[in-house]
Amino acid sequence: LRLVAVLRAVLEGEKAAVLKRDHHLPLSFHRRQEELKFGLGLQRLQHRVQEIQALRDGPKGEGRGQDLAPTAGAAPQELPTLILEAVKELEAAKQQVLKRIQIWKRQQQLAGNGALFEENLAPLQKRCESLVEVYFQLQQQVTAASAELGAELLPPLLERFDEVLLSLVKR
Repeated sequence: LRLVAVLRAVLEGEKAAVLKRDHHLPLSFHRRQEELKFGLGLQRLQHRVQEIQALRDGPKGEGRGQDLAPTAGAAPQELPTLILEAVKELEAAKQQVLKRIQIWKRQQQLAGNGALFEENLAPLQKRCESLVEVYFQLQQQVTAASAELGAELLPPLLERFDEVLLSLVKR
């Protein structure tokens, strides 16, 4: 009984320390701030995909039959730059999702010691689904623009795409 009492005191002390450390601001404030940051990044990424598609369609927007003609002039230089920026933003959004997954895992571990734990996975699932949707849109644009990107830029880009999806699926 004495051993149980000592273990209980240790666990209660750990619980108090965890709660004390995280109580300077409400958890909902941190979560809301993180959600807003992710939402803004996702909107920025979707805007990049629309910019890429608009640039590929050209100023007239006459369709995909004339993909190469509207990109004459400055557009061929802009398209790879836009795509590289979009890939960087995709990787940053992936890092945010992976960070949130890691936080969820840690909270689940701390719940074994009595810490509060929200088991709702819906927001995390929504993040992953939104990111994968934008991922496929961007990948589709990159594949369609493969002629403009050239043989030296396309394989590294596709490799980066594969790494994004692979890390999301693994975690």
